[in-house]
Amino acid sequence: MHRPNSRSSTAHHPCFFSKDHSRYGRIHLPVAPSCNIQCVYCRRDHACPNENRPGVCSRTITPDEALTRLEIALANMPYITVAGIAGPGDAFDDPELTLRTFQLIRRAHSDIALCVSTNGLMIKEVIGDLQALDVRFVTVTINAIDPGIGSLLYQRVQFGGKMLHGVEAAQLLIDRQMEAVALLKEKHFTVKINSVVVPGMNMHHILFLAKRLHRLGVDLMNLLPLIPLPATPMENTAPPSTSQMKRLQMQAGRYVPQMRHCQRCRSDAAGKLNEDHMIRFEC
Repeated sequence: MHRPNSRSSTAHHPCFFSKDHSRYGRIHLPVAPSCNIQCVYCRRDHACPNENRPGVCSRTITPDEALTRLEIALANMPYITVAGIAGPGDAFDDPELTLRTFQLIRRAHSDIALCVSTNGLMIKEVIGDLQALDVRFVTVTINAIDPGIGSLLYQRVQFGGKMLHGVEAAQLLIDRQMEAVALLKEKHFTVKINSVVVPGMNMHHILFLAKRLHRLGVDLMNLLPLIPLPATPMENTAPPSTSQMKRLQMQAGRYVPQMRHCQRCRSDAAGKLNEDHMIRFEC
């Protein structure tokens, strides 16, 4: 039986462990250009030097370029302890790019913790590969467990060569996400759930989601207020207020520990959470 490496319990991960966020850093390697779902709030930009949000990077890079970028970052920021893949698309829409990147890093740096973010649609098929590469930290974005609510948040889901819409698409995604999270916890991964809070759609649903995540044994939950982006269906939707977010965190925190120090990082972020150097280390 596979036993988790002690690295997952001893790694200094600034996102998963609040005590580490001001002392240690991470680097995001933007090797995942495409996505298999389209969320109503998301706009991916692959040539964006200025915005600081998920889904953007200066450019996508190859796995070999990712290793070079990591080497440069470590030479200049030795406090980096985690290398992660967080977009700008989904890490497992083209899993070979993600797995090849992790293979290169693991061969060169056995002491670096590896981390990946995904929507959960296609991770089930590669959990064995992630175990073999000792990728111990996984973030899954789950915004709803009710397909009616999910149908408001997901415009389309591409799966098995088909493009799905509406409740059918949401139900498939939710089923796959629940199955994936349960399997990840069974295999001893440390799992964080990101949930984008959209007023009028899923804000009232967050507590139900937190209860389900508690039953699945999730380690951490990160509630992210909507960013109303131009050229998305949510561009004119007001984000939840600070007080609303604090109340949701307090309520959800009764079931799952809450992350409260998230900086909503770019897909090519590098450094400590509050001092990214992604342009300086462009390669």
